[in-house]
Amino acid sequence: MSIRDNWEPKVIVFACNWCSYAAADLAGLNHLEYPAEVRIIRTPCSGRMDPMLVLRAFNRGADGVLLSG
Repeated sequence: MSIRDNWEPKVIVFACNWCSYAAADLAGLNHLEYPAEVRIIRTPCSGRMDPMLVLRAFNRGADGVLLSG
């Protein structure tokens, strides 16, 4: 088994406080699971996201970034 067989992408999710974060919170209340490699960060508003935060996520090792409004 090679390293590539076990590879899981590290994904950072920037979730809007008013929309998508509420959905993620509800999923947690319903005991739904998502991979441990996914990190959800609540943001005040997806429309005001600083592009530097996305670049910083990649710079710090994220394989993917999802901006959810």
